[in-house]
Amino acid sequence: MRRVVVTSMGAITPVGLNVQDTWERIAAGKHGFAPISSFDTERLKVKNAAEVKDWDPVAAGLNKKDARRMDRYTQFAMAAAKQLVEGAGDLSGIDPYRAGVIVGSGIGGFNTTLEEHTKFLEKGPGRVSAFTIPMLICNMAAGQIAIEYGFKGDNFATVTACATSAHAVGEAFRKIRDGYLELAITGGAEASINEFAVAGFQNMGALTETEDCDRLCIPFDKERSGFVMSEGAGLLLLEEYEHAKKRGATILGEIVGYGATDDAYHITGPDPDGAGAARAMQNACNDAGVNTDVVDYINAHGTSTPLNERCETVAIKKAFGAHANELAVSSTKSVTGHMLGAAGAVEAIVSVMALREGLIPPTANYKVPDEECDLDYVTEGARKADLHYVLSNSLGFGGHNAALLFKKFEG
Repeated sequence: MRRVVVTSMGAITPVGLNVQDTWERIAAGKHGFAPISSFDTERLKVKNAAEVKDWDPVAAGLNKKDARRMDRYTQFAMAAAKQLVEGAGDLSGIDPYRAGVIVGSGIGGFNTTLEEHTKFLEKGPGRVSAFTIPMLICNMAAGQIAIEYGFKGDNFATVTACATSAHAVGEAFRKIRDGYLELAITGGAEASINEFAVAGFQNMGALTETEDCDRLCIPFDKERSGFVMSEGAGLLLLEEYEHAKKRGATILGEIVGYGATDDAYHITGPDPDGAGAARAMQNACNDAGVNTDVVDYINAHGTSTPLNERCETVAIKKAFGAHANELAVSSTKSVTGHMLGAAGAVEAIVSVMALREGLIPPTANYKVPDEECDLDYVTEGARKADLHYVLSNSLGFGGHNAALLFKKFEG
């Protein structure tokens, strides 16, 4: 099988408008939680979120006219893609039909849907924007990126809730490894922090109503009470190794395995026996042709919900056996919040950075141990380590499980 490497990355997150700033804040355990500023929360119990601060698409490099015709989630994706392409080296010689874009969104243009529906009700159908449909559909980030950069190969969007962008990365990996593409821009974007979405998540009991931002998102902590809405984008450029080497690309890391399963259990809750998630992790290792005991660190899904961490801990033990007690496990959602469809890609970026820097990011603001969550969650701050394999987990509503296995690059 062909080797697949990571040759560039881009990110827009609540803790940084690029990969480096995002990584530094995550490694330092400095969260991006604050009172919601984009709308009045008076009618809601949930008052806090992780918003992208001071967002200006033009300052991020987008054309003003074009940006007005994009939903916020697509703006995030386009800004991350610009970073990625600028960091990718010379792409002028690539075959456009061997270059793909696989970028997903869990919800798509939720803000556009809400804004245009309000216009429809208040001002009539004639006032609904002609750009409503292309702004709200989930595939438009992928489409816009391809149009901007001329990538004419496979182009589609994955939609698997919180596992969306992990599945996107995994599918891009397979397309390249199996010979259908030479390179692909892949990942996800999300922008769904609005009153209607928060009300929906709040009323199903998924969001924390805690007011103290330093105790808002505390994965694996016994006092965890729900996740924190977040937004942003994460993109990676995956490339066949020989293709990357030939064009002189900088190789940041290597992706070697991908596992995907479904719990087939419940529309929102994870299977308490962890079998589906465990199998996804095992499949990722099998895909890479390695034993599970080579994994040094797991970037956990870790949403800060009572059920998730209990079930994910069970799944890790099931997948890794005695090696689970030797693994480092942390959740960087303790800093970024839950970026929904963008989460898996941002956490894939974190995994690559952890391998490059030899540093395991912490589970920030953890204080109260939970007897049902008894693994090494890196709660003392970032930890230096000689990392060779890092696994990233993503689990989504509907029972979707995805696991990505990254390896420290060795030529």
